[in-house]
Formats: sequence, structure tokens, C-alpha cells
Amino acid sequence: MKIEVLGSGCAKCNKVKEIVEKVVKEAGIDAEIVKVEDIDKILDYGVMVTPGLVIDGDVKIAGKIPSEDKVKEWLTQ
Repeated sequence: MKIEVLGSGCAKCNKVKEIVEKVVKEAGIDAEIVKVEDIDKILDYGVMVTPGLVIDGDVKIAGKIPSEDKVKEWLTQ
């Protein structure tokens, strides 16, 4: 599983990465977590507002910090 956190390094973007890392660790999920800061790559996903979260190429959320429960739901589907 590949998880991409989209964002320029803002506080909200870092918070999303923290949440994802916590959920992955707690759930014992084998995943590669990548922080994408290149604006062109972010725009390629159609994300205009960060933070964004992409799981296996699928944009799950943009412009908001997801809850831990929501991230867990996405990762365990």
C-alpha cells in the first residue's frame, strides 16, 4: 500500500502525516508513506487545497485534516 500526504509542509500537512503514521503503526499495516511537496505533483491529483491524502492513487480527502477513525477506515477497507 502506498500512502501519499500532499502538502507544502504546513502545520496541517504535518498533522495529517502524524495521523497516518500513528494509524499505520497501531493497525500493523504494511505501507509506504510518502510526503509529496512538489506542487505540480499535487496538482496532478486535482488537489487545489492542502493537506491532501492519497491512498494507492485514490484521493481520499483534500483541504481538511481527517480523523484517525476515518484514516483507519480507509486503510482497512
